[in-house]
Amino acid sequence: MTQKFDSFVVFAEMRTGSNFLEANLNAFDGIACHGEAFNPFFMGYPKSEPILGVDQAARDGDPHVLLKAIQEQDDALGGFRYFHDHDPRVFETIINDQRCAKIVLTRNPVDSYVSWKIAQATGQWKLTDVKAQKVAQAVFDEDEFAAHLDALHRFQITLLNRLQTSGQTAFYVAYEDLQSVEVMNGLARYLGVDETLEALDKNLKKQNPSPISAKVRNYDEMQQALSRLDRFDLTRTPNFEPRRGPNVPSYVAAATSGLVYLPIKSGPQEQVLTWLAKLDGVPQEALRHKMSQKELRQWKRKNPGHRGFTVIRHPVARAHDAFCRYILATGPGSYEQLRRTLIRRYKLPLPEGGLDAEYDRGAHRAAFAAFLRFLKGNLAGQTAVRVDAAWCSQVQAVAGFGEFCLPDRIIREADMAAELADLAAGAGHSVAPAVPAASEPGPFTIADIYDEEIERLAADAYQKDYMTFGFTRWR
Repeated sequence: MTQKFDSFVVFAEMRTGSNFLEANLNAFDGIACHGEAFNPFFMGYPKSEPILGVDQAARDGDPHVLLKAIQEQDDALGGFRYFHDHDPRVFETIINDQRCAKIVLTRNPVDSYVSWKIAQATGQWKLTDVKAQKVAQAVFDEDEFAAHLDALHRFQITLLNRLQTSGQTAFYVAYEDLQSVEVMNGLARYLGVDETLEALDKNLKKQNPSPISAKVRNYDEMQQALSRLDRFDLTRTPNFEPRRGPNVPSYVAAATSGLVYLPIKSGPQEQVLTWLAKLDGVPQEALRHKMSQKELRQWKRKNPGHRGFTVIRHPVARAHDAFCRYILATGPGSYEQLRRTLIRRYKLPLPEGGLDAEYDRGAHRAAFAAFLRFLKGNLAGQTAVRVDAAWCSQVQAVAGFGEFCLPDRIIREADMAAELADLAAGAGHSVAPAVPAASEPGPFTIADIYDEEIERLAADAYQKDYMTFGFTRWR
């Protein structure tokens, strides 16, 4: 083996063919790929640990221990697969390491999304024998796909930029290339392995060979949704992801007034959307949702004097909303896998099977306090879990808006009545509707559990928001 590299990483995503790529890499005697080594929910493969003597507890404590073990593997060139939501603490080390070979595996994001939805429905993530195949149709969800696409895009742009600025060259592999033994042998040569394969691994089978029109239950709806995206960017090389800015489809414009709302997740979105609809006397469905960047520019040109605004929420209330909506809740929209990880790895005191009769106010306060402690480490980049938009700092959310357009006005939730009335007056409304009362998710409100410790924990986690926006104690 020619030692061009000390290790390698496969940058990929779910349902891009990374299992098949790994199986063929491991067919070379001089290569050892250790699966999703930095997946925050498991290690390498589900129900499979440790890796090279490092278990999950040790990895979560310091992921560089595992990274070093892979780099120093002496019987083969060690590597792993890394997805955009894997442990962010090792990304800088990986991307800066010139001796770590970079392999970038890509697939059309619509195909990977549909495959992911089918795997979710069937519970089948690998297929080794067609006799065991489970069949289901995917249901396309426009909002979910937009979020999926935005996350992939942001990571691909970061990856590409960092490779360019550090003068590194990656080996790009498209999903369609995985069936070429010549490409696999070329990849081995790139890694410094002289061995060649005569044929590809035959154990894994393509799970969903049908055309996409047969795999999606609401195919016509999917086509309409995709027509609103800039489709021509989907195949731009080298990453096959559209180069878009912030998630503009989340912005909501009034039906006739020149106002556009830039929502921050876990904020008072429902109140603002209700108010925005009442302002023009229309149902919420009449608001301008899911605009592309081009459509938003057109809307701005048609609405001279337009105003963009966002509403920030006190960090205590926002963290509680995120906790109740995504961690405490179960079912559609909740983060059930993350909830299990928080319970097992970060000692969040919640019943794994869902809330029970013993879950009282004291239990709720203890669980929320533990969540705030987790957030402090998470926002500081000290956990294996991604920083989700539901609880990222609002400073960071507003900075993200600036990639396309900053809001004219940043409104505090406590000041919405006066501030929104002022915006309405500027848009030509002499009388503005009242702002609806807020409703909180969860079995208990923040008022039920708030005390000085909760305030201190939130301030510790969200120091940037408190400093930038001047937040003081909640109420």
